[in-house]
Amino acid sequence: MKHSLAFQNKKVLVLGLAKSGYSAALLLHELGAKVTVNDRKSYEENKDAVEKLQKKGIQVVCGYHPDKILEEGFSIVVKNPGIPYSNPVIQDAMRRGISVITEVELAYQISEAEFIAVTGTNGKTTTTTLIYEMLNRANLSPLIAGNIGTVASDVAKKAGKENQIVIELSSFQLMGIDHFKPKISVLTNIYDAHLDYHGTREAYVQAKKNIMKNQGSGDFFITNFDQDECRSIAKETEATVVPFSTRMDLDNGACIKDGFVYFQGEKLIDLQSILLPGKHNLENILASVAAAKLAGATNDAIRDALTTFRGVNHRLQFVQEVNGRFFYNDSKATNILATKMALSSFSRPVILLAGGLDRGYEFDDLIPHLKNVKAMITFGQTKEKLNKAAQKAGIKSIISVENVEEAVMRAYPLSKEGDVILLSPACASWDQYKNFEERGDIFIQAVHKLK
Repeated sequence: MKHSLAFQNKKVLVLGLAKSGYSAALLLHELGAKVTVNDRKSYEENKDAVEKLQKKGIQVVCGYHPDKILEEGFSIVVKNPGIPYSNPVIQDAMRRGISVITEVELAYQISEAEFIAVTGTNGKTTTTTLIYEMLNRANLSPLIAGNIGTVASDVAKKAGKENQIVIELSSFQLMGIDHFKPKISVLTNIYDAHLDYHGTREAYVQAKKNIMKNQGSGDFFITNFDQDECRSIAKETEATVVPFSTRMDLDNGACIKDGFVYFQGEKLIDLQSILLPGKHNLENILASVAAAKLAGATNDAIRDALTTFRGVNHRLQFVQEVNGRFFYNDSKATNILATKMALSSFSRPVILLAGGLDRGYEFDDLIPHLKNVKAMITFGQTKEKLNKAAQKAGIKSIISVENVEEAVMRAYPLSKEGDVILLSPACASWDQYKNFEERGDIFIQAVHKLK
């Protein structure tokens, strides 16, 4: 890794522990910073991490965010992405002119490897993973990092010039970058999301646009030309724009023509040979092909990935068949659009399991997509709102339960051979579960108990 001098002897506050905060604290300490970590969770909840940090000589404050903590003279705050900018400590830092960054910026400043960065409202994880698989099959030594579950700075520490870091980035992470500049950036799409965090749609879109704000003419910006907004955003970058489209014939990007995937006029693969299910995944595939080709992947490596890649965990993941019922885990569907896309992937009758964190919106937009849903089982804070949408859609069987495990147990007796039982919550998980992964794992465990 590069031994950046930007943090040497600087007083740095790491706000929020979790995985990224823990890694950031260790890295900053290694870079010679004077580090303090502050987390609102108690010492007991953070015991193992706190003890390891304290053994390194890192100060840790647990249980609350002290109002006057910034009076200790910090010059940088490294913020956990999940902490909103409305947090009093962050507000105070911005008033004082203190730099507020996320751990991704640290990773960039120490990395010897170039970055391929992926963001968007939907499709980030699938696209990131698929790019990685294509580059890996081409023996290009990729590494994978970011919002996909692997802390970016941990990956950047071990990355060399021979590597490429493929990183998934949320709008939360992108708000906290300064110098971060990927060689290749991907914007999969833009829809309404996380407005409870950002406050306005404009602020959300601006955060997404940060992925290309530092790019120059020698870099590439890949985006979705099926969306007017993405085409408009592409006009703002200095990078070379590489479009993808499922509807248009593009000589300068990735597209579908006559049942084949093309990149810059070259025929790559027949759609019938691609294993990844769902019409929505065609956009993810085109974005991945464009990124992989620009990063040096061979056609054979791309074809190999597309004919073997079944998708990522918790994203329309086939769990198993139980007595002719097909169980799918789509726990990563944390908004209405993702659930729409999941439902569009099935022609069979569906029993939909949905619900979670209430972000203040209704679910009427989901109603036209519930035609194949024979029953809906709801849980979490939004169950009553989802029940109303199901009633408007004319669904006869609507049941509210306490949690995902109970939902599985109630779904099976309603099903018949050939039915799909789909967990696609249309909501974030934080009302009941630590994250969407935990929610999905509980679903999988419940399915296995049935068998």
